[in-house]
This record gives sequence, structure tokens and C-alpha cells, in this order.
Amino acid sequence: MAELKLNPSICAKCQTRDCIMKCQYIDLPLEKAKEEQEKMFRGEKSEILTQCVTCFGCEEYCPHNNHPFFFISEQQEKLGINPVPVPVTDAMVNVLTPAGDSMAIDCKKNVIDMCNFTMLAGMLRGKIFKDVTTFGGTDNFCNLMYMHFARSSVTMKRVPGVIDNIMTKYLKKNNITDLICFHDECYGTYTKWAPLNGVEVPFKPVHFFEFIYNRLLELKDDIKPLNIKVAYQRSCSSRITPETDHFVDDIFKLIGVERVDRVYDRKNALCCGAAVEMHQKFDLVEDIQDKNVDDMKANGAAYCVFSCPLCFFTLMGKVFKKGMMPILMSDLCLKALGE
Repeated sequence: MAELKLNPSICAKCQTRDCIMKCQYIDLPLEKAKEEQEKMFRGEKSEILTQCVTCFGCEEYCPHNNHPFFFISEQQEKLGINPVPVPVTDAMVNVLTPAGDSMAIDCKKNVIDMCNFTMLAGMLRGKIFKDVTTFGGTDNFCNLMYMHFARSSVTMKRVPGVIDNIMTKYLKKNNITDLICFHDECYGTYTKWAPLNGVEVPFKPVHFFEFIYNRLLELKDDIKPLNIKVAYQRSCSSRITPETDHFVDDIFKLIGVERVDRVYDRKNALCCGAAVEMHQKFDLVEDIQDKNVDDMKANGAAYCVFSCPLCFFTLMGKVFKKGMMPILMSDLCLKALGE
């Protein structure tokens, strides 16, 4: 089995330890952070492993592109540090086991992998999505979610089979080379996790927002600028591929939306709280959600725009109570097209 390609010597030479010092959930002075990180590299238990809320933020904070969170998750599993109660983890692993019953289908040239959000396929409607084929389900579930559970071995075991299923059932038989990833997690799996772990990806992953942006360019004459202020809620998994964040700004510019300048956005984004709730750190959940939503409201946002459906379902109630409208990016774009 392939193993994560991470170079501990790069971390050892790092003077800033940004992956820990910029973390919004771990509070350690620099020297202590260095000590605790060195414990991890020696295979010992560390405060970093027990305090980590698995938000993926350190993936973006690392100035050396050395993927510290992937390493943290692996070490948690090796040392039996379970951020989520074991019965909950086992249940999730079992429930989302590939069923092996997906059927090969004829696909249009634009194929969108819905991952495990097939219930939302009906939302992909109108001019933007007029010629797409969607698929999803457990056979096509990217399984990166298990990094939140310190079960990276599950991800490693299942991803090659998922890739093979996608190629066999949807892409190869239809002579399609590009796979549009509905969720940040899938895109991060195929563009970052897989290469780091020696897993071949025989198709070209395309970010969902890149697809939307290109379609909006084609439909530019149909856009009616919304002229509204919005807050953007980044997903945890978007921290793996921060280079895609510009598509958010590009889309907002096209549809006449202002992304408000606030404290908890971009590199300083806060988790929606879903992972922290699974860890049963309920006081922390309330704290980060309140800070996040209050920040949106204080800076004049009328809408909160989401990329991740789980973030949407987790935060929508608090967003609405503050007088803002929660909305997925795709629906906001449809609104700009009058649909």
C-alpha cells in the first residue's frame, strides 16, 4: 500500500511553524509547538494530535506545501487517538461502504460527480446545467471525509476502487476525459491527496466553481447583476486547494456581488462546526459558529454563500436567525440569470 509522501526534515527546519501557530483551535507558544511537532515525527503522542479539530486549515498555512494535516490524521490513527467516538466512526465507515451496484450510463460531455450528495442533483438546473450528466453514491464517494475521523486507512483502501468505478462506468465508455467535482473534497482528493499517496488519477478533475464560471462567461449577456453584499463560507476541504478560491471572486464579479471584507474569511476562515460537533466539543462549536455568523452580519452581508452542502445544513439556521439568507453558490448564480 502506498504511503503519504511527507518530508519531516522540511518541518524541522521551519522557523515559523505556521501550521500550528496560525491554527485557530490549537493554542501553543512557538517553542512548545516545535516540541509537540517533533514528538509527532518521533511517533509519540502530542498535544497537537489531541487538540486538532481536523479543519484542514494547516494544509493552507504550511508555507512549504508539506501537507501537515494529512500527516496528523495518519498519526492519530497509528496512535489510537480518536477525535470522534469509535462507535460513531465505525457506523460512518459501515454506512458509506461502497455498495458495488452502480450502473454504467450514457453521459453527456459535462459529467458532474455529486459524490454523496446525489439528493441535490435536482438543484443543478437551468441554463448553466442544461447539458450535464450527474452521478454519485457510495461507489463514487471520494472518502476523504475519514480524515476527520482519523481513519486515513479507509480513504487509502477505497479511493483506487472509486477511481476505477468512475472511469469504467462513466468516463471511459463515453470517451470523456474531464470530471467535474461537485464538492471541494472530491477535487482535493484527486488533485492533491491521490498524487501525494501514489494513487494514479486517469482523468482531469475540474472544480465545480471553474465549470460554473466558464458557463457564466458563455451566458454573460443574460446576467442581471444582483448588487448585493455576501459573506462566503469556505469549506474545510477547500483548504487543501486554496488556489481555487479565486473562482469565488471571479464568479461574484460576474454576477455583481460584493464579497464583504471580514475577519473570518480567506486564510482566516472558520470551520462551519460540523467536524467539531462530531468530536463532541460542543462549547467550541457554539463559540466558532457565533463568531463566524456575527462577523458576517457585522460587515453588512445580506447573504451567506456556501460551496459545501454540509456547511449549508450546519450553519443555515444561525445565518437565517441573524437576518441573512443562506444560499448555495449554484443557486446564487441561477438567481443572477433570472432562474
